[in-house]
Amino acid sequence: MKSPRSSGQTPAMRTEFRKALMPGELRSLCTFDRKVFPSDHFSPADWRGYEAWWLVVNQRKIGCCAFETQDDGCLYISTTGILPSFQRRGYGRLMKTWQLIYARESGFRCIETHTRKSNVAMIALNREFGFQVSRTERGYYEDPRESAVVMRLELQRPTG
Repeated sequence: MKSPRSSGQTPAMRTEFRKALMPGELRSLCTFDRKVFPSDHFSPADWRGYEAWWLVVNQRKIGCCAFETQDDGCLYISTTGILPSFQRRGYGRLMKTWQLIYARESGFRCIETHTRKSNVAMIALNREFGFQVSRTERGYYEDPRESAVVMRLELQRPTG
């Protein structure tokens, strides 16, 4: 029997979202964050305040996102990142889809996130999912200094 590679077929990819274990994976989260955002990344104290999730493909951590619950019942997505070598392959879209499913299944009424004004790809992706710009916060990011586009999505409550 031929192996998938020799037959011209692509081997199946195993993809999962896995909650980061704290404090055991704190160092891994910080290292990952620096790879994705070399100049402006979270401190260990920042990570401790979030619920973090890995995007794992074929047992390799290629993406990460972090959440916190806001007082108004919204899920705040504090970061979404895909390793540079895996960007522009649909993993950001996969992670955004999962984030929306997670928020709906967890009973959140909306989602809010900050995005660098220069990150036009993430702004466009958020718009594709129905996010709308709610405001701009000047000087939100520090390194380099840049404004943030704050985007929000109101979630539909399931009927029935």
